[in-house]
Amino acid sequence: MNWDFRNAKELLKLCHDKKKPISEVMINREMQLGELRRESLIEQVDGILRVMNTAVDRPISEPVKSMGGLIGGEANKLNQLDESKAVCGPVIHRAIVNALAVAETNASMGVIVAAPTAGSAGVLPAVLMSLYESYDISVDAIRKGLINAGAIGYIITRNGSVAGAEAGCQAEVGSASAMAASALVEILGGTPEQCCHAASIALSNLLGLACDPVRGLVEVPCQTRNAMGAVGAYTAAELALAGVGPHIPLDEMIQITYDVGRSLPESIRETAKGGCAVAPSLCAECSKEAAWQKARAHL
Repeated sequence: MNWDFRNAKELLKLCHDKKKPISEVMINREMQLGELRRESLIEQVDGILRVMNTAVDRPISEPVKSMGGLIGGEANKLNQLDESKAVCGPVIHRAIVNALAVAETNASMGVIVAAPTAGSAGVLPAVLMSLYESYDISVDAIRKGLINAGAIGYIITRNGSVAGAEAGCQAEVGSASAMAASALVEILGGTPEQCCHAASIALSNLLGLACDPVRGLVEVPCQTRNAMGAVGAYTAAELALAGVGPHIPLDEMIQITYDVGRSLPESIRETAKGGCAVAPSLCAECSKEAAWQKARAHL
């Protein structure tokens, strides 16, 4: 039995033919192509989850400034927000906190899991950990959610792009949001079709998002976009679970996202030459810092 698949259509056919969820198809694919035993694969997945958990927890308990100095401490501040002011509700609030935290870990040279990239590393752990913390969800269910997300990430990488420099932030945070949305659906008992519906909705909602990092650093506006991607994943998953399907199949949405990304101007594809990267107030701060560094070099 060949467990490999190249796109969502082939993945869903395998799920249907074998009566397996996406996570189980992906496990069999990895076992077959990677010549791995199931136990070894699960050990690797658990290792990834441990890194994700640490990346979430550390900035909340021990805030640290980023290498570029633009972010640091935001997750801790939000974590201390009075519950009466948490307008998004406990689960979404926790997802936002988690997403900010992982972005801080990344920007301060901590260990993160590129899921699928460093710039979008906060989305998937934010969703998985907030769900685990807020509901009676087993570790095994979270594990399967992560594996499910890997299948969606593989499809996007094979048929589109996850690189901001190639296809904008929609390729990074958009892909991460799609992966997280699909994972949520499987964890919460949805079908493989609903998983793909959620992934398509998540991608479409972030279509056209620019990649415009200030100073060329993965800090601003990247941190808050990770939070947006996590919230978007919850939105897409809830829609899919309610039977609100997308009008565009996942495979088509991946191609559309790639085409739109390639048509974005170079200035908003990770070059720091457009969008938020050229905000006058931030550019003024950059000029002051550059002048200070120049003066210091002559001391």
